[in-house]
Amino acid sequence: MSLSRRRFIAISAAFAAATPAKATAIHQWRGVALGADASITLAHADAEAIVARALREISRLEAIFSLHDPNSALVRLNTAGRLDHPPFELLECLSTAGAVHAASGGRFDPTIQPLWALYAEHISAGQMPDAASLATVMGRIGWSRLRIDAAAIEMQPGMALSLNGIAQGYIADKVAALLRAEGLHDVLINTGEFVALGGHPQGGDWPVSLSDGQTVTPDAVHLRDGALASSSPHAITFDASGTVSHILDPQTGAPAPAHWRLITVTAPTAALADALSTACCLMDQDAITATLAAFPRASLAFAS
Repeated sequence: MSLSRRRFIAISAAFAAATPAKATAIHQWRGVALGADASITLAHADAEAIVARALREISRLEAIFSLHDPNSALVRLNTAGRLDHPPFELLECLSTAGAVHAASGGRFDPTIQPLWALYAEHISAGQMPDAASLATVMGRIGWSRLRIDAAAIEMQPGMALSLNGIAQGYIADKVAALLRAEGLHDVLINTGEFVALGGHPQGGDWPVSLSDGQTVTPDAVHLRDGALASSSPHAITFDASGTVSHILDPQTGAPAPAHWRLITVTAPTAALADALSTACCLMDQDAITATLAAFPRASLAFAS
C-alpha cells in the first residue's frame, strides 16, 4: 500500500528552558500509543513509577482499541461482526462517538472502516476506487446499522469499525483519570491528543505548539485542566502525491477536500475533542460552529 506516512499531526509542548533551583526536575517519557507519538510530562519525585503505571494503562487500552492486534476487542468485533459482553471502555468510547455523530450530521462515523480499506486497496494498485465499488462499500456504512448495548455490540455483514478518530483521545482521558485518582496534578498527557491535569509545574498553562507536519503555528494554545485534539486532512494521504486525504466523508465516500490545513478543538475530554476535530475537517465554518454549539465547553482553538 502506497500510503504516504507524512507526519499526521506534530504537536509538542513548549517548556521553560531552565528549572528553578530546588524545584523537582521535569521528567518526560516519550514513546508510541496506538501508532502515534506519545509523551507524559510531569515534575514529581516518583515520576518514573507514575509513568510506568500510565504505560500499563495504555497497554491495557490498546488491547481493546487496536486495529492491528488480532486479539483486541475491536478486531474481534470486526472479524465476527458481534462482540458479546464488550468492555466498558469500548461502550463508553462508542457513546461519545454516537453523540458526535448526531451533532455533526453524520460526518463522524466509525463505521467508515470498509471505505478506508477500499481506498487503501485501490490506490496501492495505482487507481482510485470505481463508482461500482464505492456504491457497494457505501452500503456497508452507517451508524444506524450498529447495535450497541451492554450485552453485545453487533454489526450487519460486511461492516467494520475504526476508532482512529477518537480512541487516541479516549486513551489520554483514561490515563488522566488514573493519575487524577492518585491525586496528581500538573501533568501533560499526550497520546496523539492532549489532556492537561492542572498547569505547567513551573507555573502558568501548558503551551502547546501546533503543526500540520509542515509548518508550526506562530502562537501556542495554552492548556490547563482540559483537553485538545487536532486533525490535518492531508498530513496523511493514501497517495504519494499527497492529494487523497485519509479523512473520508461517510456521506459521500469522497476524501476530505483541501479546505482546511489544520483543525484544533479544545473540550473537556480528549475523546470529544478528537472526534470533533475529525468531523470538522469535512465541514465549512458555519457547520463547524453549529456542531460545536452542541457541546457548550468545546471550542475551536485553531483553523486554517
